[in-house]
Amino acid sequence: MTGRLPAVVAALALIAATAWAQPAADALSEFRMGNHARAVEIGMAEIARGGRDMETYVVLCRSLVALGRFDEALRFANAARAINRHDPRVIEVLGEIYFNLGNNAEALRYFQHYAAIAPEGNRIHTTYFFVGEIFIRKGMFRHADIALSTAVHKSPGNPEWWARLAFARERAGELLPAASAYERALALNGRHADALRGLERVRVALR
Repeated sequence: MTGRLPAVVAALALIAATAWAQPAADALSEFRMGNHARAVEIGMAEIARGGRDMETYVVLCRSLVALGRFDEALRFANAARAINRHDPRVIEVLGEIYFNLGNNAEALRYFQHYAAIAPEGNRIHTTYFFVGEIFIRKGMFRHADIALSTAVHKSPGNPEWWARLAFARERAGELLPAASAYERALALNGRHADALRGLERVRVALR
């Protein structure tokens, strides 16, 4: 019987770990299906029970961002950082939260931190897009061009990102590169309204 004890303990530990991970998996599944409110319910219930799983916090924060509940997202993201200050997923979502709250300085700080610690992270393309948008807000169009060019290089299939790159180039006075980027946006979505209007503006300016 004594010899079987370690195996029994290991099995119980595996069961406990699986049970602990289940709420995070359920919340992630709901998030991926677009059921953000349900993902929030699952995440908040797990945290109220004392859960400290980082996946739960990340999915909860992303769901709150998707619902436009940015102040709540900020509260839970800061709670997550108190558990693990260096989790890149939390650092990136803090950038998104501050971006949506209109705090460009804090957003840029967190996005730059994410890019430094996770240069190949699965949100790096999104990070460069948001950085580009921050530079557009600040009227720094050449900086925006660099950031958005990186975003579309890493994820070339997004017509909105190509249109925003084109807009940054247009505002920087780079009309031929702007036209090229607007054309790329329209190749991906021929009805993209901003790209259609932008391309027409650039063509008129080039005449």
